[in-house]
Amino acid sequence: MLSDHSFSFASIGVVHSCYRQKFGIPRQPGLVTEATARIELLSPFNRLDTLEGLQSFSHIWVHFIFHACLQEGWKAKIRPPRLGGKNKVGVFATRSTHRPNPIGLSVVKLGKIYKEDKKVFIDLHGADLLDGTPVIDIKPYLPYADAIPEAKDGFAPISTVNKEVIFTKQAEQDCIRYKQTTQRDIRSLIKQIIAQDPRPAYLINKTEREHGMQLWNVNVKWKVHTDYFEVLYLEDCRQRYQDE
Repeated sequence: MLSDHSFSFASIGVVHSCYRQKFGIPRQPGLVTEATARIELLSPFNRLDTLEGLQSFSHIWVHFIFHACLQEGWKAKIRPPRLGGKNKVGVFATRSTHRPNPIGLSVVKLGKIYKEDKKVFIDLHGADLLDGTPVIDIKPYLPYADAIPEAKDGFAPISTVNKEVIFTKQAEQDCIRYKQTTQRDIRSLIKQIIAQDPRPAYLINKTEREHGMQLWNVNVKWKVHTDYFEVLYLEDCRQRYQDE
C-alpha cells in the first residue's frame, strides 16, 4: 500500500541572471549562448568545499523552482508553443512551467567557481533561468550517460525559426554605449534571443507590433515585421547603468 508523502526542499542557492522577466527567456537552455547567469550559494551550503571536483566537468544539471509561476497552479493539459499554441497534450509530455510540483531542470555550461566578498558563486553560460530563481540541487552532466544520440524528440524537434534581426541606428548606439559602461555584449545577446522569436504562440501571426523585453536593467524595444525583426532602442540607455 502506498503512503502519502510530503517533501520540503531547502534552496541551496539563488540565480542572478540577465533575464529579469519571463518574456524573452529561451524555451530551452543552450539556445542563447550569450546569456549569462550565476548561482549564489546560500548558507549553510555557501562553502567552496561543497563544489570541490565540480570544475573538472564542462556542464552541470541545475534543479530549480519555477518561482514566478507558483500562484498560477498546474494544468493537466498544455498547449506547447511547438504545436502552434492550438493543440493540447498532457502536462507530463511537456516542459511547461505549470506543473504539479513546479520543478525545472536545465543543463548549462559551467563557468568559473569563485568566492567574492565572502559569497560563493558559480558562473553559468547559456542558461534559461529567470533572475531570482531558487536552486534546489546541482549535479554534474555526464555525456556517456546523459546524452542519448538516438533519442526521439517527439513534437519538439530543433527549431528552424531564425529570422534576420536588424538594429536601428539608435539601437546600435545604445548597445555600444551600454557595452562601454558595463562591458556586456548586449547586442549579441539581443540578437540571439529575438532571432528565435520568443513571442507566445498566440502572437506569432501578428506583425508590426512593438514588444518590450527586460535584460539586466534595460528594456529592449523591438518590432516584428513579416520577414525580419527590428530592434528599435534600449529604453534605459540614456540613464546611468547600474545593476538592480
